[in-house]
Amino acid sequence: MRITGAVAWGAALAVLMLGVAIMGRAVYAEDLPDTCPGLSASECSALKDQYEELQKEIAGLNKQIAETQAKKGTLQGDVSALNAQIAQAQAQIKAKNIEIKKIGGQIETKTAAINQLSAKIDRGHESLAAFLRQQDQVDDLSLVEIALAADNAFSLFNDVDNIVTVQAGLNTEFAKVRDARSQEEAARKALAAQQAAASDAKFVVQTKEAEINQNKQEKTQLLAITANQESQYKQVLAQRQAEAAQIRARLFPLRDTGTIAFGDAVRYAQAAGSKTGVRPALILAILSQESDLGANVGNCLITDLTTGDGKGKNTGTPFSGVMKAPRDTVPFKTITEALGKDWSTTPVSCPQPGGYGGAMGPTQFIPSTWMLFDARIKAALGVPATNPWNAEHAIMATALYMEDVGAAGGGYSAERDAACRYYSGQPCSVAGATYGNSVIAKATNFQNDIDFLKDN
Repeated sequence: MRITGAVAWGAALAVLMLGVAIMGRAVYAEDLPDTCPGLSASECSALKDQYEELQKEIAGLNKQIAETQAKKGTLQGDVSALNAQIAQAQAQIKAKNIEIKKIGGQIETKTAAINQLSAKIDRGHESLAAFLRQQDQVDDLSLVEIALAADNAFSLFNDVDNIVTVQAGLNTEFAKVRDARSQEEAARKALAAQQAAASDAKFVVQTKEAEINQNKQEKTQLLAITANQESQYKQVLAQRQAEAAQIRARLFPLRDTGTIAFGDAVRYAQAAGSKTGVRPALILAILSQESDLGANVGNCLITDLTTGDGKGKNTGTPFSGVMKAPRDTVPFKTITEALGKDWSTTPVSCPQPGGYGGAMGPTQFIPSTWMLFDARIKAALGVPATNPWNAEHAIMATALYMEDVGAAGGGYSAERDAACRYYSGQPCSVAGATYGNSVIAKATNFQNDIDFLKDN
């Protein structure tokens, strides 16, 4: 029997990797303690009391806004509604600023804890290195060689005990490092959640500030109208209704499909949102983003289902690997034939550097991905067959996908990350936030339009 450093290292590494694997599967509870780091107990208590009072105020204003909705369409009713909305937004900003202040202290505390754990891990690595150096001093000798070199039986057993002691120490140090890594990972997850919460709160503040400015401008316009100028108020209402009609009729572009009326797009997105919990404005923003990309990327046609090769739709330039065969060419043929389409004249996306193309329609799903959602789309819409180039089907597919990547009921951070995952399969921290930021900006504009249509 030979005791080697390689064996000892391999066993220890296996133990460490097992710990990492277990750690990767673990679900850590969101660590948001009910404390106010950096504040005294009295200051923290006062902050919490203020927050609770603001929540009560917001609840009361919600009720008031609901009541004023019935009075909209009258000059006084509109002014009252705007006053309530402004007050509500101001209260929400104050509440979010309290959250930001509290979360900021927690982030500082968590960051300090992570730094301490990182230092502990570094010290553990140093200890491991020392034990491994000791291991190297004994692992080149077999037990037979140790026995031959020993002066007596006592010396022999003493040497064996030393080897066992070194290996036991090695295992202990690995356990310490593994535990510290686990703690650090949990702390980093909690920190990421707190940072996302802070970003969400800041986004709400920015959105509410813009909302207040818009409502104040509208209020000023209405207050300029006196009771003797009812005809002027009717003109304002007529302008609103005309603008709403223009928004509904505005064309909403869909990649590889053409355009539909924005009002229809909103209706489809709202139906999809009710099924998935994904915000309709976000669904439309994804599709709009894909349509914009389509203008720059262009389209290809498949020329060979066996290889997946194709050509540029407009240029005729040959491309290899437009679609991965048979993974996507087989379902692509199935999808197009079921719809009565000619696969050779149906446009798909061109290959990009380092990857295939072959994405279809407004969603830009590759055929194999579309088939993964086929049954769910059928169930959600109650249709016997799905069509990637159908606007209603594409909007539902986008909503289902966004639900799967974490956009349902999410705030700013969750929605932006979901957008990045939709595009690249990776969160914004890995893939870059360009796509996600653009989607959020579009969603904000669409939300303004949807809110305007709701009010008019």
